[in-house]
Amino acid sequence: MRYAETGYNLEVDLSQGTVKRVRTDPALTELHLGGQGTAARILWDRVPPETDPLSPENLLIFSTGLLHGTPVPGANRTSVSTFSPLTNLYVNSLMGGWFGPELKHAGYDKIIISGEAPGLVYLWIHNDKVEIRDASHLQGKGCQETATLLQKELNDPRIQVAAIGLAGENRVFQATIEHANSSASRHGVGAVMGAKRLKAIAVRGTNDLNIARPAELWELCRNKYKEIHENKNCGDPMAHDHNESFHVDNFAWGNARTRRKGYWSKEREEKWVSLWKDVRTRDSGCYNCPKDCHYTISYPGRHKYFLKCFNKLTYCMAAFEEIDFNYDILGLTSAYGLDGFSTPQVLAFAVELYEAGILTEEELPDFPSDGAGRFFYLLEKVVRREGIGDVLANGVYLAARQIGKGAEAFDHNTTKRVEQVPLKLGVINYPFYLMYCTGEKMNITQIEGSFPQAPIADPEKRKKFVDNWEAAPERFKKWFLEWEPKEHMPIEASVNVCDWNEAMHYVDDSIGTCAWLSSFRGQFGGSPPYHLFNLPQIITLATGMELDSDGLLEISRRNRQLVRALNIRRGLRRTEEKPPEDHWKIRDPEMEQKHLDAYYEFKGWTNDGIPAKETLDRLGLDYVSEDFLRRGILAGAEGAPSTEVSAGKAE
Repeated sequence: MRYAETGYNLEVDLSQGTVKRVRTDPALTELHLGGQGTAARILWDRVPPETDPLSPENLLIFSTGLLHGTPVPGANRTSVSTFSPLTNLYVNSLMGGWFGPELKHAGYDKIIISGEAPGLVYLWIHNDKVEIRDASHLQGKGCQETATLLQKELNDPRIQVAAIGLAGENRVFQATIEHANSSASRHGVGAVMGAKRLKAIAVRGTNDLNIARPAELWELCRNKYKEIHENKNCGDPMAHDHNESFHVDNFAWGNARTRRKGYWSKEREEKWVSLWKDVRTRDSGCYNCPKDCHYTISYPGRHKYFLKCFNKLTYCMAAFEEIDFNYDILGLTSAYGLDGFSTPQVLAFAVELYEAGILTEEELPDFPSDGAGRFFYLLEKVVRREGIGDVLANGVYLAARQIGKGAEAFDHNTTKRVEQVPLKLGVINYPFYLMYCTGEKMNITQIEGSFPQAPIADPEKRKKFVDNWEAAPERFKKWFLEWEPKEHMPIEASVNVCDWNEAMHYVDDSIGTCAWLSSFRGQFGGSPPYHLFNLPQIITLATGMELDSDGLLEISRRNRQLVRALNIRRGLRRTEEKPPEDHWKIRDPEMEQKHLDAYYEFKGWTNDGIPAKETLDRLGLDYVSEDFLRRGILAGAEGAPSTEVSAGKAE
């Protein structure tokens, strides 16, 4: 009997119009757990490296986490895995809400979508009943409207819907896949869904799920639910904290180039809260979670939408507008299905080019003079891929090179072609340098979080933090205690911090736990509900797998090396591993490369960032090393000895 997972994937070929229920191999669960771990293996086996991300041959995989549908609180993050048209590399985009658990209760661990439908369709999953249905009546509809229409059409308000808007239909690279209060938003997953002409997936599940030791898990989770509810150091703090001075002082405005120190005042905060009270209708959380990290916005003239994460300020900061503008434009971009981090940067990039004379009235006829007007104007161009919008829809990096005429100099904030969170600081932070350089998910918020971003100046407060830091292995506590303000940690510490941060995210993204309860929250207060030392017991009670902290760490690193291999096979090399030039004001290029050398050695990679044969074989990825040797990516036993597994144990 399979525990915690259904043991079945749903294979959907849109070109052939076929649906198959396929039994899965339990050995892959032991190797990769689930979620993006097993999705990465499927992509390795079935999508050759020369495959165009927008071609029918690319796969789009919706994965439940291993713990979805179990009593484990906060296990609700659905993983969407594919290859991105923006980067031509692997992308793993996450969304919370209820979609993953609902899919698990319908009887499936994954939906694996291939092919391209002849016309716009949606997928209807109701337990054993699965249909590919015509969606021509949904063409051009907004994401939230699509979900509402499908719930009415299928006569069940409990149906969970993941949908694309007009941006996805038109293959805009910033297009999201929207679901309820969350979205899989990064790096072109919405464009891939649009290329397959799949408007939406609607899921309703009523099946039970088997648990290995249900009574013990229930008791543990009952206490964990209460702990999460009472823990102020977990959940998204931006949902209810209205003091945004840190973000507006340190995040760049416009196209990630300008900081406006002192913008956030008491007067603005009062104005923000007053407006928030007018347009907010209710707070909400995700499946089986006591936190209420999202709230519904009802803005005049817009469809209701959920405000999530830092989206509440990204557009007004990019357009140099006041905060009410953000609520207005989010109502439209949420309907169109657009990412709230990259899209504002794309629109601001176009404004910069216009002000510099690189784009003119020829490309932007009747261009408004005000920031809000310009953003609404450009938004329509991008979403419809009209005129210059057809170029901008490819993202800042590609658009700059298509436009030319010096536009490349205005690409301020991309790493591996991806627009980053627009944070501009003074002195370089080396763990973050490594995370920006080497992160396979191209998104710093999917890498950082277990280790604090800065030292605590007060020694007593620092010691108190460490004393309560049960999530951290002992060596990290020592490094943090020794870390003084305005000093850099040793290279060894920076390398280990980067590795630990990413390892915890790879755990979360396989079992489906929310990073706000785990990998992203260790940096705030040091007491996340889930960590390396308590998750093995939870996984064991749910699945029956015998697992300890070292075993869990090894699985996360296996998954990380496999994702690295996917990108290496598609051409990623060291030359691309660098953050934006002006991300920090004070840089030391020689020291940066020393850190990168040390990180590569720690991971067991060659000097060009390729996982060595010994590294891959030790983690049970010998099929990867054989492929690399066959393709000439590795020659013989090339590569430095792997130190990762022995040097990085949980303790």
